Amino acid sequence: MESRNCSYVLGIPVDRKPLDLAISEAIQVIRVKDNKQEQVFFACANPHSIVVAQNDKQFREALNNASTVVADGAGVTLMGKLTGLCVGPRITGHDYFNGLMSALNSKGSGRVFFFGSTQKVLDLIHRRFARDYPALTFCGSISPPFGEWPEKDNERMIAEINQALPDVLWVGMTAPKQEKWIAANRYKLNVAVIGAVGAVFDFYAGTSPRAPELMCKLGIEWLYRLLKEPKRMWRRNFISTPAFIFLVMRQHVVLRQS
Repeated sequence: MESRNCSYVLGIPVDRKPLDLAISEAIQVIRVKDNKQEQVFFACANPHSIVVAQNDKQFREALNNASTVVADGAGVTLMGKLTGLCVGPRITGHDYFNGLMSALNSKGSGRVFFFGSTQKVLDLIHRRFARDYPALTFCGSISPPFGEWPEKDNERMIAEINQALPDVLWVGMTAPKQEKWIAANRYKLNVAVIGAVGAVFDFYAGTSPRAPELMCKLGIEWLYRLLKEPKRMWRRNFISTPAFIFLVMRQHVVLRQS
């Protein structure tokens, strides 16, 4: 993007903007969407996703083409400090989701669509949505098939999303599937803001509790998730995180000094 204020961590742009600026930019795009202002594609970068992107060209390109990529992971901000990289503050997908939804609700309008997860999770989100954001319109949801799906099904789902006229499309699939899907389809979607927020669907639905607030503030939410979902999270913490530290130190410290 033009004059983008970011740092590149292993080739992935991580924005320096604070949460309030990211939210205000999204609100502005929603407000003037009929003027064809640039669409917002929000994504998160954590040590695991950055490591995966090193060997996944399609994922890497999706992150590079996103309009906002935040440091969602204490490891990214910590390595930024240790190596002198000026990355922005830690902003989780949950922070962005809650911030944008609350801002739109305060302004009194907004149409929101949810794409991803299971129908059970989407139904729970719908019920809570009505209580938390009474000024907003839950204009639809789709639980897509797991795995890959035919292009005709993809076109049908895109048409359903567009017919609902959402201002915001939240996409809740696992990374890198969600980022790749957004990158491949964003310009077919008549939506001002598209956010890849993954586990936020389960957090908001209550099917997977988020870490206590203190652990989140201390940057050890990863420990809570590891204890809760060891089979799913062990690879991220015991393979991707050490790999991330090694690669960052090699590229941004050793090679820079040689």
